[in-house]
Amino acid sequence: MSRYTGPKNRIARKFGCNIFSRARNPLLHKPNPPGVHGAKRRKKSDFGHQLEEKQKLRAVYGQITNKQLILTYRKAVKQPGNSAHNFLQRLECRLDNIVFRLKLAPTIFASQQLISHGHVLVDGKKVDIKSFQVKQGMKISLKEKIKKLIIVKEAQESARELPEYLTLADDKCSGELGSVPLVEQIPLPLIVNIPLVCEFLAHTT
Repeated sequence: MSRYTGPKNRIARKFGCNIFSRARNPLLHKPNPPGVHGAKRRKKSDFGHQLEEKQKLRAVYGQITNKQLILTYRKAVKQPGNSAHNFLQRLECRLDNIVFRLKLAPTIFASQQLISHGHVLVDGKKVDIKSFQVKQGMKISLKEKIKKLIIVKEAQESARELPEYLTLADDKCSGELGSVPLVEQIPLPLIVNIPLVCEFLAHTT
């Protein structure tokens, strides 16, 4: 199971957004983009724009691999309806993202770690696959011994708002996907051109 371990602040600065919801905003002290003196970039080609949008989307969902992104896109295309909408909905319903959205972890990377260590339950059963697709009505919870961890407490007390399609239990240690997220309800930290990403993936798969 691959997990991103590279520099996170550099990615946040590249896109000019605290994309990973880190407690220490990486933009406060270094507002310029990475590089020598934050040098201006050359004008991007169409391919460059598509590639940048894909990189944004990968970052939003915890630096998922290209292989995972392509696999998600292929499954979205096979579904009826708008492929771009299906694609974003499938990414949003990944278990690691749902755990993060439910404020059970402070960042999506912490969410991935909780899952890989077997601390997350889906309908009462352990699931250690971060790309697991959460379905409507499924209950997500933490194992009892994990509920008192500092990172869990910090996440619960964060100012992040709960999306409309999720419901949180009174103990704040469990919740469920109440409905399939609509595209306009998904709180992306920065604007991503999803159709452009799909166009890019369609030519690379």
